[in-house]
Amino acid sequence: QVQLVESGGGLVQAGGSLRLSCAASGNTFSINAMGWWRQASGKEREPVALMFIDGASTIYADSVKGRFTISRDNAKNTGYLQMNSLKPEDTAVYYCLIRSEALLDYWGQGTQVTVSS
Repeated sequence: QVQLVESGGGLVQAGGSLRLSCAASGNTFSINAMGWWRQASGKEREPVALMFIDGASTIYADSVKGRFTISRDNAKNTGYLQMNSLKPEDTAVYYCLIRSEALLDYWGQGTQVTVSS
């Protein structure tokens, strides 16, 4: 059982930056991967960035490559999504995801990111 608390969302001008945080508590052992998803109004939830813990490899959606960076601080049990060069199209609710080695998914509550033009 893992609980996730997200923070760092807000309102930013186009071209600006935000860093989202995802603090994990509970049983953080046997985590297979962590990631960030987003859901814009009226749209399906889509993957943004994924980090595989064992191999330390990352995967990014084409729409955010070169602008977003996923990272983690193991000592703090916290994951991050650094978002640079933000565009209005990035406006969405962003969700942190942890997937256990048993392939169980745990979601954060979501944090709103709004990019104004």
